[in-house]
Amino acid sequence: MRIISLSITILLLFVACSQEKNNSRETIDFNKNWKFELVEDAKASSLSYDDSEWRVLDVPHDWSIEKGYNKEKGAASTGFVEGGMGWYRKHFSLSGQDKDKVIEVLFDGVYNNSSVWINGHFLGKRPYGYSSFSYNLTDYLNYDGSENILAVQVDRKAFIDSRWYTGSGIYRNVHLIKKNKMHIKQWGVQITIPVVSKDRAELAVVTNLSEAVGINSSDVLVKYSVFDADDNVVTTTEQKAEGKSKLSNTLLIENPRLWGVDSPNLYRLKVELLKSGEQVDVASEVFGIRTFNFDANKGFSLNGENMKIKGVNLHHDGGAVGAAVPKAIWEYRIDKLKSIGVNAVRMSHNPHSTELMEVCDEKGILVMAEAFDEWYNPKKKSLNYLGDNAASKEDSKSYPSVFNEWAERDLKDLILRDFNHPSVFMWSIGNEIEWTFPYYAKSYAEINKKSGAQGYQQVPDYNAAHINKIFTQHFEGEDPLAKTAKQLVKWVKEVDTTRPTTCGSVLPSIGMASGYGTAVDVYGFNYRASEYDRAHKVYPDLKILGTENWGAYSEWKACIERDFVSGIFAWTGFAYLGEAGPWPRKGLEISFFDYAGLKTPRGHFYECLWKKDPKVYMVTTPAEESEFSFSEKEGWKFDMQYTPAPVWKMLRKWEWYKVYPKWNYGAKEPIIVQAYTNCEEAELFLNGKSLGKQKLSNFKETDNILKWLVPYTKGKLKVVGYDKGVIVDSYELNSQGKLTSIDIKTNKSSLKADGYDAAVIEINLLDEKGELITDKDQEVTFNHGDLLKTIGVDNGWEKYVGSHQGNVVKTHQGKAVLIIQTKTEQGIDAISASVLGISSENLKLHIE
Repeated sequence: MRIISLSITILLLFVACSQEKNNSRETIDFNKNWKFELVEDAKASSLSYDDSEWRVLDVPHDWSIEKGYNKEKGAASTGFVEGGMGWYRKHFSLSGQDKDKVIEVLFDGVYNNSSVWINGHFLGKRPYGYSSFSYNLTDYLNYDGSENILAVQVDRKAFIDSRWYTGSGIYRNVHLIKKNKMHIKQWGVQITIPVVSKDRAELAVVTNLSEAVGINSSDVLVKYSVFDADDNVVTTTEQKAEGKSKLSNTLLIENPRLWGVDSPNLYRLKVELLKSGEQVDVASEVFGIRTFNFDANKGFSLNGENMKIKGVNLHHDGGAVGAAVPKAIWEYRIDKLKSIGVNAVRMSHNPHSTELMEVCDEKGILVMAEAFDEWYNPKKKSLNYLGDNAASKEDSKSYPSVFNEWAERDLKDLILRDFNHPSVFMWSIGNEIEWTFPYYAKSYAEINKKSGAQGYQQVPDYNAAHINKIFTQHFEGEDPLAKTAKQLVKWVKEVDTTRPTTCGSVLPSIGMASGYGTAVDVYGFNYRASEYDRAHKVYPDLKILGTENWGAYSEWKACIERDFVSGIFAWTGFAYLGEAGPWPRKGLEISFFDYAGLKTPRGHFYECLWKKDPKVYMVTTPAEESEFSFSEKEGWKFDMQYTPAPVWKMLRKWEWYKVYPKWNYGAKEPIIVQAYTNCEEAELFLNGKSLGKQKLSNFKETDNILKWLVPYTKGKLKVVGYDKGVIVDSYELNSQGKLTSIDIKTNKSSLKADGYDAAVIEINLLDEKGELITDKDQEVTFNHGDLLKTIGVDNGWEKYVGSHQGNVVKTHQGKAVLIIQTKTEQGIDAISASVLGISSENLKLHIE
């Protein structure tokens, strides 16, 4: 009898669990088994269309990077890749149990001009390729196992529609969401924290509910539960819905653990919608507790402590994987940035993926979320090389053509989607918009023509009365740019009043007079460090931030010498595709890390500025190539070598010095040795003989680079760093021999068998002494088993235009990487690399 009773109890529990699952929310991974074809066929939207010969693939998918670089079919602005028209079709079925549910499809991002159909019914379009969006499929679905077809058209025929690489296709995740008719709306939970102290935090929660809640309001409760990082319940409360579509509630957290860049403590809020005690919907939101402030005189503070923003700009591509970037690769990249002291990222110049936002939450990176690079006036695009502005109107038709129709929705959707991320601390409404209103630049030139200084080094007139005498002659009434900025800020504040707005301004003197600068809460200066003092003097209440800065010592020096400058965002954290040319330059490696994630000399230099750990690093340049020169009479001099034609010569302002990570030259060739360090002094040794010490303080007012002029002699070059006379770090370069071995390593040795986890495998070509061979690049072949798949190969070079597909790549300066991703089987897989008959050891990866 007890056995029968137990069986009945188990059965009842099973039925209860099934009912809860059926009645509550299901979020289903919808990335697998799409049909895809590059085709222009309007009939592909219909239910009866024959797609049996189409390719089957998983999304996220980027067909541009997959097809590879093409000089004839691509363009400089977008990285010499193809666009076109692509179609995706997803076949799926639903059971009869789904008939009473609300069923939606959520696209995290489709680039671009997407149109979506379900079973031949048109659902809508989304021009902006960076927005996340959803459609309600409920009224057009077939149930009881009958087939449904979701069709997505992606129109990327205007393949020069951006100033950088965009990718093409369904390049972010897709989810199918099944909900009760009574449910919490998409992005329907907003968490703010108006009161924070050491003892308590006050959470203000707004929950937006479907209209069905009001119709069935009796006995409907909303339950709120807060969990800490260990999944322990911290606090809980509940309230009656009372027929309302929007509820507000307050929860208290005692002794909160604050979110910060060094301690990114996270909490989770679970919101349950209960009908007669049964869960009918649930939403979970991760959040962090923190306070921050911008002060016109003291700069930026986080959780009450002043700090400088050590930021970088970041485009959305991931090098060899294009725009379809797995979360694991963002983890790899953010770890790299954190390792050199970065604490903030500007998402230039568009909404980025939810996965990247999550990574920034988890690892403690502040985020400036940016909405637009263009408003209703387009920027010029390049066809053959950066700055030629030769792209045709048809091939470069872009978002400005629909901005007036879509800007409010795209902006508000960005804010709603990313509202609860503690990493997000600013909303940027635009980047260098002034260039699209020519009268700004024309007025600037006319107002400042007598200043004597040129270009970016000019310190312009900030007198508003003087400026407006000339500026207002170019339009009637209110400045259109400032008017649009005010409208965008208004839309931001309609959704979020807790974070400041900003913009990246390249003509701040005009912007402050026009009303553009006063429209935002914090004014972003792009490449205008020379104007900080003048702007602060004329506008003492102005909050100033460097939103885009050259990755040069002078930019950081200008920041740290001024308390009122909150920080900088250097251009860029990682090399990015696009803004390219002439062929084969596929993009710009003007970054702290290259396309493959390998640290650049500039990255080493900034690590010395942004990290306290003692460090010394060394590079070399033949004297005949260098911009530095030395004479006994004048000492060290610098003569900038501007970028040669046809590219805009001022690109050199973004480029790093011409340096090499090697000691391998012709006998007696004069070489300029450069050391980057945060040590008090450094000493150079050649084959054990000292070539003298240099004090860092002697270079603080110029470029912060220690230098020696050394005739090349074969052997070992070593630099030693000292603090208070004690050796704290050293670095060496050696003359190179013949290829003897291949060093292979991975950023992680254990991966999840979930079909998404990924790792980066790096190889180095070494001689018999273990020295990196930089001068003899070779074709390397990677090998691995069936538990892994290759999603990219790369060598980090801006002129590498070989395929990123497959397992073969040529090294650059002796290095290359393989990017692998798991499937769904567990086990141990081995990865190796081979060159000219020489093989690496087998690198074992545990897939669990």
